[in-house]
Amino acid sequence: MKQKSWHFDRRELLKGGGVALALPMLNGMGKAMGAVNRVSKGNRLPKRMLVSYFAYGAYMPDSPSGIASSHVKTSEKEHHPWSWWPCRDAGPLSFNQSSAPFAPLKDDVSYLRGLDHAGGWKLGGHSSGDVFATGADMMGAEKTNNTSIDQVAAQVHGDKTRYASLVLGTEGGTGSYGSCKTLSHRGPGRPIPSLHKPQEIFNRLFNPYAGKGVEQVRAGLKREASILDLVLEHSRSFKNRLGKEDQGKVNEYLDSIRALEQRVERTSKWTHQPLPKIDTKGLNLEVSHKEPEEYIRCMYDLIFLAFQTDSTRFATLMLESEQSSNSEMWNYATYVLGYQGATHDIAHKRPADYSGKWDQWRAKQHAYFLQRLHDTPEGDGNMLDRTLVLWGSAHPHASHSTKNYPLQLAGGRHLGLKHGQLHEFVGAKKVPLSNLFVSMLNAVDVAVDKFADSTGAMTEVLG
Repeated sequence: MKQKSWHFDRRELLKGGGVALALPMLNGMGKAMGAVNRVSKGNRLPKRMLVSYFAYGAYMPDSPSGIASSHVKTSEKEHHPWSWWPCRDAGPLSFNQSSAPFAPLKDDVSYLRGLDHAGGWKLGGHSSGDVFATGADMMGAEKTNNTSIDQVAAQVHGDKTRYASLVLGTEGGTGSYGSCKTLSHRGPGRPIPSLHKPQEIFNRLFNPYAGKGVEQVRAGLKREASILDLVLEHSRSFKNRLGKEDQGKVNEYLDSIRALEQRVERTSKWTHQPLPKIDTKGLNLEVSHKEPEEYIRCMYDLIFLAFQTDSTRFATLMLESEQSSNSEMWNYATYVLGYQGATHDIAHKRPADYSGKWDQWRAKQHAYFLQRLHDTPEGDGNMLDRTLVLWGSAHPHASHSTKNYPLQLAGGRHLGLKHGQLHEFVGAKKVPLSNLFVSMLNAVDVAVDKFADSTGAMTEVLG
């Protein structure tokens, strides 16, 4: 059978380049195949942001949703000592046993109760983590996930650092729809794989040339750039021969090539800047998941070093996914607390002897990171003053509900934020979590009026 003008071999896209690229499967292929540095420029101190997520919710024994049915203050009903929320009533913070690790950081943290993403309401408790950093409505208006808050910031300021962003997760990869293992998304339907091996992360950050000389690296990058140019030129030449659906697929493919080009250009530019010198003393890059505290702190240490050296200013960290059954993290609560069962079971069974202690252990790891930022001088303050840190989960512990996320916001006092309060957004005060994202982005000089379903900025967290 004669091949028609709009039929072509899959290899046609790669002529002249010989480069291995993941090509989309186009409708027009079927018939053919059947036939055949620390201080930023200008001495301006950097503004940074981390979004950190913990899986399986948090212990909220005062009510199934984590919000008591009556918000009237009564001296008769005491706040549960092991509730994830540090205190019962909105207002100045006090700390119970679960939140005790954050007491020394009282003036640098805020809690926000009653916030969530409406786009995640129809998702199951184990799926709502997919939209934690995006606010996308994948069960409604949007067919795929959307751009995450860290990537919105990276698109504006990522060129100021060697790496536009740092995407970490304790399980690595992207996972799948409903079982995401990353918080970061470039845009519609394009999750960014998370890194989870400390040595690999360290090498990417601080030893990216793998022993090669700078001139050798530059020559290789030049070759890569030439190949990508050829692929782009050739891809555009046959695009008009395709049907509408295939043109959409090729557009996505061309976007990925452009992203590769940008990465090559970025890497080439930064070869002219010396790599930061890092003291690895006390940093165990060979740590395993069977040592949960040391492993998680190592991940936080790598983010700290990336921020301290101004290698990047935007990062995400997914501490477990909502589907960890094939991971050693399934056993974290056993290693840490001696709990006889999967870590996930705590979220379902809510054993009183373990649930609060599990939350407290997770709080200790996050407080370790915040304290390290706080104890590192920077300008007329410390690193935490210029770093926004959002920490939370996408459902309360008791019900696997997808409403009332447990959320803590820390840092950024020199970026216009104020702390020391528990803010409550219920009833007439209810607003989308995306309102907080608008304020966070504005604080790091990303001028946006809208994020996902936001209705404005969240002035409550501003000074």
